[in-house]
Amino acid sequence: MLKLTFLGTSAGVPTKQRNVTALAIECLNTYASSANQQNSKSHPWLLIDCGEGTQQQLLHTKLSLHQLTAICITHVHGDHCYGLPGLLASAAMSGRRQPLTVIAPKAIATLLDAIVLTTELYLPFTIDFIAVEDIVEGQVGKVDIALNEQHQLTIDITPLSHRVSSHGFGITQNISRRTLNTAKLIAAGIPTSHLWGSLQQGQDVVTDEGQQLHSADYVNHETQRTRIVVAGDNDMPECLSAAVVDTDLLVHEATYTTDVLTKIQAKNPDFDPMHSSARLVGEFAHNSGIQNLILTHFSARYQSFENPNSSTPNMAHIRADAQSGYQGNLWLAVDFAQYIVNGASDLTNNQKHDRVHYLGSARNHEK
Repeated sequence: MLKLTFLGTSAGVPTKQRNVTALAIECLNTYASSANQQNSKSHPWLLIDCGEGTQQQLLHTKLSLHQLTAICITHVHGDHCYGLPGLLASAAMSGRRQPLTVIAPKAIATLLDAIVLTTELYLPFTIDFIAVEDIVEGQVGKVDIALNEQHQLTIDITPLSHRVSSHGFGITQNISRRTLNTAKLIAAGIPTSHLWGSLQQGQDVVTDEGQQLHSADYVNHETQRTRIVVAGDNDMPECLSAAVVDTDLLVHEATYTTDVLTKIQAKNPDFDPMHSSARLVGEFAHNSGIQNLILTHFSARYQSFENPNSSTPNMAHIRADAQSGYQGNLWLAVDFAQYIVNGASDLTNNQKHDRVHYLGSARNHEK
């Protein structure tokens, strides 16, 4: 399972209710012990984008910078990356020492080099920088991150359409588990012993009587796959057509309603903001068979309340615009909203339509 915490959901500038873009994704191992699952600080997590103030938003969650595994930056606009230097500095001051993967445009490396040089920033940990351009151009394949032997992440990149080079990140989590077929062992006359544990660990063994036992004959393998796609700024959702195949959830910007976007484009034909309307994303999600959609990155003109009858632009207008083209499970993200994405293969057909659950606000669980 993946647990999403929205740390910022505003486009361009922060508002009193919304910070600029950032999304935390915790990687939950459902096969781990319940005690370990209850300790949220033991969960590795990813950060998608890091707008200004992201580290302040993190203070209202249980997320630890020591467990941060990778940072992915979709593009170089400030509302998606201005918070990165401060967050790295805070990680250093909090005592982080383990390496950190950063997947971002090459320009972000230049930005960090300038910050280090001009502010004498000292980072006591290595940044393993992977340029998105190298991945897109095929010089680097998909990024594989092994959280442990049974817990693997794969991050893939999709180019999008925006005023600057922008990308979407596909996050695929695979968790495997080996379960011992004890009934088969008992039927074969193999008594309980330390050999059972060795078999479960994937080791072939020999009994005291000289009988060779192959782990593959007595161990069942289960795999749980969860995949989400998180898009950066993008005015052509169809760029993600290949990426969203077999995806449990799409997270996409919906900066405007259709009527507002049309007015903006008509007012200044020489300037296209190159963002999506909620309807545009909804229609794409519908045509692509996406069952779960979270919209985010809303223009500051839209107030956080929902009242379809109000003349003030608000989230009800965003919702209606999206639903004019989409009838699946739809959420409009707010800061600190948390969601669980369950990609388990053993769900019933009815449950598979409900892979995403809203958990509430992270701020309700502050210590």
